[in-house]
Amino acid sequence: MILHRGARPLEHFDPDLVDLLVKRTREVGIRVEVDTEVRGIEALGAELLVHAAQRGQDRRFEADAAVHSAGRVPEIDDLDLEAAGVERETRGVIVNEFLQSVSNPNVYAGGDAAASGPPLTPKADHDVAVLVTNLLEGNHRTPNYDGIASAVFSVPPLASAGLTETAARAAGLRFHTNWRDTSAWFNTRRVGETTSGFKVLIDEQTDRIIGAHLLGPHADEMINVFAVAIRLGIPARDLKETLFAYPTHGSDIRFML
Repeated sequence: MILHRGARPLEHFDPDLVDLLVKRTREVGIRVEVDTEVRGIEALGAELLVHAAQRGQDRRFEADAAVHSAGRVPEIDDLDLEAAGVERETRGVIVNEFLQSVSNPNVYAGGDAAASGPPLTPKADHDVAVLVTNLLEGNHRTPNYDGIASAVFSVPPLASAGLTETAARAAGLRFHTNWRDTSAWFNTRRVGETTSGFKVLIDEQTDRIIGAHLLGPHADEMINVFAVAIRLGIPARDLKETLFAYPTHGSDIRFML
């Protein structure tokens, strides 16, 4: 059972693919309760009773175990940043384009400790290289998160790189969207899966891929191909001409462009 306080799980991922994933999750027998805010957990012998509020009503859910998966916060509360004049917000230390504190130039922060960029492990790894360069050589390197890939290791996996449709529209970009439910495709059916889909955003002027969203077997690996294309500015027409091994899931990429 999954209890989610919002109207839709995985708010940062494409909503159409999330809907497919939620449908699939329920089909395999996992309850997904949305608009449900957990208020507390009570131990009743060997079982647990989860107290929650759902659309203004009190709800109770029995469980054998409970896992908190509401996200993470930076472990910096005990550093006494205020004493050092280091400004912070909920997400972490407020930094400039060089990952340097805006209030104390002697302090740098990256990864989860910085209030910038996506909260992802690859982002933290990238920030380390930026921080080391700027600390040793002076401020001249800035982080670049273009095309950074993110994956949800669900069944089937969900993955994303680049912009969502909402973000692309907010940025004033002109693009077209290739979107399809691919549950009937051979590469989905041959591994016994019943749910898959994709959505790819392509800039109308440059033919560059600005966003890619995948659901299905090996989506967590396939998204890396799109991440490379987005980061390096590879046009969709060039990626479409790439000859992938068959019948790998990557061989379906040309049909997504």
